[in-house]
Amino acid sequence: MRMLSDMFKALSDETRVRMLALMARRGELCVCDFVEALGITQSKASRHLRYLANTGLAADRRDAVWVFYRLPDAPPPEVHVLLTALRPVLASQDLRAVEARLDTWLACKGKPPACRKNVAPAISAH
Repeated sequence: MRMLSDMFKALSDETRVRMLALMARRGELCVCDFVEALGITQSKASRHLRYLANTGLAADRRDAVWVFYRLPDAPPPEVHVLLTALRPVLASQDLRAVEARLDTWLACKGKPPACRKNVAPAISAH
């Protein structure tokens, strides 16, 4: 029962729901990808992603200093049922602005800082 309650608490935050939607649409993303796409700080992104991972709604992978998150490949049955039910809802969310920021960031990622300055300003969480 506690696991189910924790999963619903995780889904009660709009930032975490957006993160899940991005993972459902784009697959594995680095913490820095969430920072740029959502216009939030690295610490806020890491905290929300860790919350999702602790509930089983996200899986993580470390590569040196980078941490990547994705939807879990083989989640426990409760998580699997919830994620299966959520996929159509997550797919229907209007994240055009968020995905545009992500696309701009991904196109500039690894290029000189001058390119990264052109990423759009932060998006309101409302």
